[in-house]
Amino acid sequence: MDLDTIIRITARSLSRHGLVHAYGHCPARLNDTSFRVCPPMPMGLTPVGAACTEVPVSGQLPEGVLGEVRLHQQIYARNSEIGGVIRFMGPNLMALGALGRAPKMRHGFGCYFHPGAGYWNDPQLVRDEDRAIGVIDAMGTSAGVVMRGNGAVVRARDLKQALVLAWYLEDAARVELAALSSGLAEDAPTIDVAEAERRATSAGGIFERMWDHLTHADPEYRP
Repeated sequence: MDLDTIIRITARSLSRHGLVHAYGHCPARLNDTSFRVCPPMPMGLTPVGAACTEVPVSGQLPEGVLGEVRLHQQIYARNSEIGGVIRFMGPNLMALGALGRAPKMRHGFGCYFHPGAGYWNDPQLVRDEDRAIGVIDAMGTSAGVVMRGNGAVVRARDLKQALVLAWYLEDAARVELAALSSGLAEDAPTIDVAEAERRATSAGGIFERMWDHLTHADPEYRP
């Protein structure tokens, strides 16, 4: 499956599962110097076979590429091991971010963000280099960061894994909101970093199975 097809499938799958609406991006690394990004439209409306746009890892964004892609550009520039990035707006993450919180490591899916998802406390859109760098710094060594009023970003070795992590982070936010609404959050157990590192396994087709689950209804999906 070629890279543009993976990007299109990811874009539509994010929409189908309620993780994006009119806004969001899912670029994938092409090589050391460039990446490709989905068309600048609501991701659920991405046509079958639509061309993605190539963006340099450093330098000016090409004409027609939205300014928020600068954040993805900075992530790729800083870490050559990152192959997939997703900017999304899951409803639980939006609510939790508005409360000034990132999800804690309370269940298995939350462990994939050890030592804990970051939090960027700025409601402005990330369209300039300084804010992009600030978001990445807030992410630290985690695979994800919650942005106040602007959803979240995840990064991974490839875009397939990033799609899975986006779903995991939204589920972690769902659990966190449930804990907070129960009134038991402060006394409830969390998973420590050492335990989380052990739990965040990729063995047994963990990512592959969730990728299939999230994408199987897509018109370009091939098992």
